[in-house]
Formats: sequence, C-alpha cells, structure tokens
Amino acid sequence: MSTNSFFAKFLRFIGILLMALTGGLTLLGGIGTACAAFAPTNFESMAVLAPFQWLYILFVVAGVALGVMGVRAAIMLGKGADKSYRDAMVALIAGVVIGFIHIAASRALRGSSMPVDAVVYATLFTLVVFLLFKIPGIWQGVDFTKAKASQNKPAGGAAAILLGIMTLTIQYTMASTHTWNGVNYADAFNASMTAIGLGLLLLGAGFFVSMAKVWETGFRLGLQKRTASSSR
Repeated sequence: MSTNSFFAKFLRFIGILLMALTGGLTLLGGIGTACAAFAPTNFESMAVLAPFQWLYILFVVAGVALGVMGVRAAIMLGKGADKSYRDAMVALIAGVVIGFIHIAASRALRGSSMPVDAVVYATLFTLVVFLLFKIPGIWQGVDFTKAKASQNKPAGGAAAILLGIMTLTIQYTMASTHTWNGVNYADAFNASMTAIGLGLLLLGAGFFVSMAKVWETGFRLGLQKRTASSSR
C-alpha cells in the first residue's frame, strides 16, 4: 500500500468519524433542548424563556432534523454515495448557522448558552475539516466516492462504537450543565438511551468481526496460493 493511499484512507476515516459524531451530538443536543422548549418554567434558569417557547421548540425540531441529516450523511460517506459530501456540507453549514442563532438567543435571553456551545463548536470544527478536504491536492485522494463501502467499514465500526459510548454516558458528561437544585435532568430516557447505546456498540463490534473474517479468509487464500506456487 502506498503512502498516499494510506493517507487518503486515513482522511476518509477521520471524515466519516467526525461526521457521525457531530450528527450524533447534534441529535442529542436537539433532544436535550426539549427541557427549555416544553417546560421552561420548571427550571429557574429557564423561566425567562417562557415567552419565547415557540423559538426553542423550533430549535428542538431543527436540532433533531440536523442530527438525523448528519448521521445519514456519515452513512452515505461510508457508502461512497455520489452526493454524500454535498449532503454532509449542507448539514454542517446549516448546523453552524442555526447553532450560532441559538447561542445568540440564549445569551441574550438568559445570559448563558451552554451546553449548545459545545455542539456548535464541534460542528464548526468538522465543517473546517471538510472544507480542507476540498483542497485540490487533498481531495484527489480523499474523494469519498472513490472508496468502496467495504473499505470504510473500520470508520463505520469506530463511529458506531463511539456513538454508543456517547449515548450511554451523556447523562454524566452533560451533568454539569443540566443540574438544577441537585437534580441531573440529563439523566433521562434511561431505557431508550441504554438500548440505543448498546445497539450501537453491538453494531460497531459487528463491523469489526465481519472485517476480521474477511481478512482471515484473504490471508488464508493468499497463503494457499503461495504454497501452491512454491510446490510447482
């Protein structure tokens, strides 16, 4: 394998991984905004948002929609679909624009915009990486449409495992920004979050098991060919 080929595969791996994690984080962020959107008066720090409840309901809808778009774009990148890069860019640009509107609104209304900041900055980072991919010398190798889906299985497996870990631990990682009066409101939807998280872990493990079987078969066939050639 040439150095350029390895570098291209590594960049595609990073791109798919970043897109999947950004989509998952955006989706969880959209769901997490529900506390401000549907019950602002239940939380002292959110009560000022009550007159703008409609706006935060729109942020929930946008966050969930953008999260789904991001995860879908990551899957399409892994498959090497023709418009996968374009779809990823649409999700990322829309996520940055809407995210900064969300940040500005929250800071103006309640003086704080956490935890949406983390989601927006992660989206912005991924957007910058994807813009760098389009540099001609880099894009010639990284072009996602040039790779077969089987070549991107490691990225798919790693993304599924990391998304599973994120889903299973979100109540702990977001506790500092979701705790009021000693109650961690990020610790919600436990049954569904656990099921989704475990499902993602199993999916990721399945990717790596299937790859290991393919590599084992390829190695065995190669060994048989070399043995047959040496015996002639």
